[in-house]
Amino acid sequence: MPGYEYENEFCTRGYTAVCGVDEAGRGPLCGPVVAAAVILPPGLYLEGLNDSKKLSEKKREALFPVIQKEAIAFAVASASPAEIDELNILNATMLAMRRAISALSPAADFALIDGNTVRNLPVPAAAIVKGDSLSCSIAAASILAKVTRDRLCLELDAAFPQYKIATHKGYPTAEHRELVRKFGPCEIYRQSFLKFLQSGEK
Repeated sequence: MPGYEYENEFCTRGYTAVCGVDEAGRGPLCGPVVAAAVILPPGLYLEGLNDSKKLSEKKREALFPVIQKEAIAFAVASASPAEIDELNILNATMLAMRRAISALSPAADFALIDGNTVRNLPVPAAAIVKGDSLSCSIAAASILAKVTRDRLCLELDAAFPQYKIATHKGYPTAEHRELVRKFGPCEIYRQSFLKFLQSGEK
């Protein structure tokens, strides 16, 4: 279960507002990549808080407003499909994280990033592999990012029902790839993720 070991470590180094940062949607064929940044009160216990991927949709939805209510600060931001195509997915993810961190009020002075890469962020930062399972603030960010993106996928599904986005959330399932072949990609798609259309890959 996640705890506050990393948050506490950097507070002992003199930082006073450590945020956790995570993203959702690096792998899908369509829609933005979404990032969230969260500053939690030191030691706050939220029952069931964990890596969003380990929680049911119902549990994520239940925790979403609780995190927003209890957090000292939170922000959610994204990078568009066009930005993903222009920058590549890693750099676009960092852009979304940068936007989320910069939108925090009150501001953070240090960021814990889920993963193994830290690049061009507005505050000092540390990457933590599997951080969403180890840090409470990263776990909280993972839930905000995941729920926000899943809700966006429902909006995309309503606007473009032919792709059945509510079913697969944009991920490259066999059915999704087949629907993209059938109907062709529209403006919500990441062109750089559609090489299977040229290759004939199933």
